[in-house]
Amino acid sequence: MSLPKPDATRPQADQSRARSRQFDLLAFDWDGTLFDSTAIITRSIQLAVRDVGGTVPTDKAAAYVIGMALNQALAHAAPDVPPEKYPELGARYRYHYTARQNDLSLFAGVTDMLAALKARNHWLAVATGKSRQGLNSVLGSVELQGVFDSSRTADETAGKPHPLMLQELMAEFDVRPERVLMIGDTTHDLQMALNAGCPSVGVSYGAHEPGAFHALSPRFVAHSVRDLHDWLIHHG
Repeated sequence: MSLPKPDATRPQADQSRARSRQFDLLAFDWDGTLFDSTAIITRSIQLAVRDVGGTVPTDKAAAYVIGMALNQALAHAAPDVPPEKYPELGARYRYHYTARQNDLSLFAGVTDMLAALKARNHWLAVATGKSRQGLNSVLGSVELQGVFDSSRTADETAGKPHPLMLQELMAEFDVRPERVLMIGDTTHDLQMALNAGCPSVGVSYGAHEPGAFHALSPRFVAHSVRDLHDWLIHHG
């Protein structure tokens, strides 16, 4: 959902306020960062691999691929499944995920955090490994229309950690890399930020163990949404 770019001709007071912020554009990963979906994605991957006769990945192996484009993720999680079975594997994943998607919810505090950031006139975007159809579906189900100024998905750009999602967002809003902050729960998110020349923040409550984050130089690692909210208000 690439929404119209906000009007760049802001009142003078807003322009001054914008310059005082460290970041103009905040790009959020979706699953595991804003949306509490890690356990269901992991289980859906495992069931899909089982359905097509592959070796079922461990919880850790299945969670590791969260954030990648779907085909890339499934191929990585199920290396013994032949490529000709990838369409079936993807279909089974979507079946199991769809059956459970009503169990998903935003992490507590996310709506308040996004509202506070909008009030500071940050541009908010989503950069996700989900498909466009999948992202539009969840954005509708949690009634977040109008909160995000733009979004990019793996099927319409490139999967993480390729920097294309962030590059397109920077071009859309005419923002320099150092004024864009990528926020995510996986090493794929933080590596994408590095590849795009953007700073990043990691969250430890999602799919990846935060011990792997430090090599990717995030500005901060948040251990809860409250932690993230406070840091973004004071340092964003």
